[in-house]
Amino acid sequence: MDRRSFLCAAACGSVRGVWAQKASEAEGVAAKGSEEDASRTQIEKAKKVALSMQRRDWEQGILAQALLEAGDREGVVLLTRAAMVQAKSDGRLGVVDSGGVTDPAMGGAAYAQAAEWTGYAEIRRAVDNLLEWIRHRAPRSKDGILYHVFEGPEMWSDGFNGAPPFLAAMGFYDEALQQIEGYRARLWDEKTQLLRHIWDDGKQRCTDASFWGGGNGWAAAGLARVIRSLPRTHRADRERLAAFARGVVVGCLRYQRPDGLFHNVVNDATTFVETNLAQMLAYAVYSGTRDGWLPASYRAQGDVMRAAARAKMDARGFIQGTCSAPDFDRPGVSTEAQAFCILMEAAGSAAEGLAGQRISKSAS
Repeated sequence: MDRRSFLCAAACGSVRGVWAQKASEAEGVAAKGSEEDASRTQIEKAKKVALSMQRRDWEQGILAQALLEAGDREGVVLLTRAAMVQAKSDGRLGVVDSGGVTDPAMGGAAYAQAAEWTGYAEIRRAVDNLLEWIRHRAPRSKDGILYHVFEGPEMWSDGFNGAPPFLAAMGFYDEALQQIEGYRARLWDEKTQLLRHIWDDGKQRCTDASFWGGGNGWAAAGLARVIRSLPRTHRADRERLAAFARGVVVGCLRYQRPDGLFHNVVNDATTFVETNLAQMLAYAVYSGTRDGWLPASYRAQGDVMRAAARAKMDARGFIQGTCSAPDFDRPGVSTEAQAFCILMEAAGSAAEGLAGQRISKSAS
């Protein structure tokens, strides 16, 4: 090959390489756009259903948190003002029946954000009253750990996503950590690496010792939220909490079914196949890979659970096969499952965006 032919071939090869790279980049952009569209569609369908459902205090709260993380400011403000309509004189918000001790706190961080966005004094007062209830007035054990219900001195695994994320979001980090350690000491089973559901502080034993999937999911999600709120000055606390959160995630994944879902009682294959734990864990996994307390390789696990949960959304937007409201004793639908669809999709999109940034930096 003479010099002219060589240069021509080299130039053509270079051009082909550039076009191949651009084509690959275009395919990546198209795929990303398609995934973002799919995520937005899931969020909008899930939100429409959730807003049509009757909601109790924790359901109002977790839906507000979901819309906060999905970037729906107007939705957060509207849900906050609606929760204020159902305020109790003790400071709890969104209570449509007797309500729970810590359930109203599930929306506390979102309600506080609504107060900051709007500057409305009445919203700020409502948030302050809720915070006062959680910090000083709510019933608790001798060592200061909040009870979950008024009917007895019980602590539930659901509680990890109640007061702790609210306290951490408001800057009361040590109090959030105190609640987490109190629940952990009573509910964590080292052998299975799972959380039992209900501890009775009067009887000093678990009255529901089952490893309920929903409770483990609430815990994984709540821990992820607290970790995100902790400042750098709490590095040791963050590392300890991250290790605990990883333990919950890994403990649940040991019992994952081939279809990506889990049984309602995680380690009991005789219980029904349930959808929402997959959404809750996917949210925690995406949050963990984004915030650095889970290796990036776990994102693939999140994707499996996300795909399995997406397949359970029906034509109307209901997430089917979840531990069902109102009694959570059978498969069906629930507001909290709709909310966790939104949380999962928002966290998944955020994780994908961060992964894309990392790939772009490494390529450059």
